[in-house]
Amino acid sequence: MAGTVLLDDADGVATLTLNRPQALNALSVEMMEDLAEAVRGLAARSDAAVVVVKGAGEHFMAGGDLKDFAARLHLSPEARLAAFKAMIAQYINPTVEILQGLRQPVIACVRGACAGFGLSLMAGCDLVVAADNARFTTAYSSIALSGDGGASYFLPRIVGARKAAELLLLAERFDAAEAQRLGLVNRVVPDAQLEEAVAALAARLRNGPRHTYGEIKRLLAASHGTPLESQLQSEAEAFARCAATADFAEGVTAFLDKRAPGFQGR
Repeated sequence: MAGTVLLDDADGVATLTLNRPQALNALSVEMMEDLAEAVRGLAARSDAAVVVVKGAGEHFMAGGDLKDFAARLHLSPEARLAAFKAMIAQYINPTVEILQGLRQPVIACVRGACAGFGLSLMAGCDLVVAADNARFTTAYSSIALSGDGGASYFLPRIVGARKAAELLLLAERFDAAEAQRLGLVNRVVPDAQLEEAVAALAARLRNGPRHTYGEIKRLLAASHGTPLESQLQSEAEAFARCAATADFAEGVTAFLDKRAPGFQGR
């Protein structure tokens, strides 16, 4: 697909590229539409083993496009309320829900600015590799917004309720080292090594037990607020489904043979 979001495939890795580098990949309405279309396409496919989300150029995403926001300031408060509510319901929420529901591991590749919806999008990914030049902020309250894209859902689960309140209320900027300390980022690497590090991680996951990764993602997503007894039952059922796969047999056999497993995603 062409436009503000690119979708490329190579060797089992699907890469979603936010493609407005001249605007620091700020989220325009057009990009909302393109991103929603791209993730719907991903959800309908089973060939990709891993998904990578990145920004074109030197930045991941610098939040929402304020020029698009300004174009709606002439509307009455009632009309603005309806317009923004509809926009988020039609594009933002489905995008986040579909990405969360993917069975494939989703890796965020982050450099430069990561703000607003960019931070929400990153927080919703399974793993995050950041360049040492990455800079983060929730940004929303700086323009009197409360947040979208799952910010109030993901942040408390990653950094804790008190820190999430600080990040959203104060909207202060922080660097990649702090993001890693908070648990928002898994790995920080020099900017020149970012693409290589993400490619290596994607390759490792691509060659892993795909069915098992899907079960792990489902268990983690369901664990918040689930009683222990119910989660234990879900674990038992997922464990048994994994044990019924050819990859499980290969994993056990490879371990006993003292060799690397050759998983096939079956």
